[in-house]
Amino acid sequence: MEVIAKTNFARISARKARYLRPLVINKEANNALEILEHLPQKAALIIKKLIQSALANGKQKNPEQDRWYVKNLIIDEGPRMKRLRSAPMGRAVIIMKKFSHITVILEELSEKNIKGSKHGTKGKSNRA
Repeated sequence: MEVIAKTNFARISARKARYLRPLVINKEANNALEILEHLPQKAALIIKKLIQSALANGKQKNPEQDRWYVKNLIIDEGPRMKRLRSAPMGRAVIIMKKFSHITVILEELSEKNIKGSKHGTKGKSNRA
């Protein structure tokens, strides 16, 4: 069973938020929260709160299930807010304030998921 949590119009650019995606994808949700706890980026706080929200959603749907993993983290660009800043010689420069839409998808962690390729050594071969 999948659990989804979304935030729209998060005040961070999608490019900066996507930097953290490889750190949490395909990890157990509690491990991902631990990783995000120690990162200084603003996106880490936003994604951490979103994973906590998804865990709460999962507890509502299935109270006895307590182990989840981050199946997917989707970070899309949102609209841009245009602001003007005065520049020399009477000119004005446009400043783009960027937003992003972030979605976290958690899935139940079961024995078949653990044995699958998602949680093993990804992309590594056993060459001698």
